[in-house]
Amino acid sequence: MGKQPPVPLLVNGRRSDGRLPNEHRPVRMEVGVIKNAEGSALVAYGNTVILAAVYGPREVPQKHLELPDKAILRVRYHMAPFSTSEGRKSPTPSRREIEISKVIRTALEPAILLERFPRTTIDVYIEVLQADGSTRVTGISAASLALADAGIPMRDLLVGVSIGKVQGTIVVDLNQLEDQYGEGDMPFAIMYGRGLITLMQADGEWSPSEVTQAIDLAFKAAEQIYKLQKETLKGKYVEASTL
Repeated sequence: MGKQPPVPLLVNGRRSDGRLPNEHRPVRMEVGVIKNAEGSALVAYGNTVILAAVYGPREVPQKHLELPDKAILRVRYHMAPFSTSEGRKSPTPSRREIEISKVIRTALEPAILLERFPRTTIDVYIEVLQADGSTRVTGISAASLALADAGIPMRDLLVGVSIGKVQGTIVVDLNQLEDQYGEGDMPFAIMYGRGLITLMQADGEWSPSEVTQAIDLAFKAAEQIYKLQKETLKGKYVEASTL
């Protein structure tokens, strides 16, 4: 924040990648991409590409950690060493990755019927294959799809959307430049079908009216992503029924 970007972030109402402020990058989704996982999904927001895999419900390795009334949800968010432009990210989990793992777990828990599977664990692995901003929210959408693909009962699908502030303008779906040089970012996790927010963080300074605008923009973006999630899942099972 506050550093000089290598290119202007906003010129004549257009962002550095040519998008309008309220325009999300193209979204691509696929489920069932890892055959040895209970459920899996590949989700791309523009050039950010994330793979999620779900294993479980299964026995808790350490019996003393199991919960008698619900499953334990474990989330691991990890950036592949080749995911950044530098191509030299350490394979060891960083403090940021550990923090984001906890944030995503907290966002996912309200959407999952964990009480259906007491004394078990559900493991969610989120691997960033290519990073170009908004990795945590792309990871949330991918994890939600993978959980649904695994047949884990959920209250609703969860959609991740990032909102940012660039040169005083509220924008949706931050790319890497906007994430790095913008004035603020606000990631959301939204159960769109229920109209609920399970994650809302904020970095930078936001006025009350800007927060209201950010929430409105997040829900508008989430609507289209939510529809695509459902179509992607439906497409898999329609295809399976025709085999």
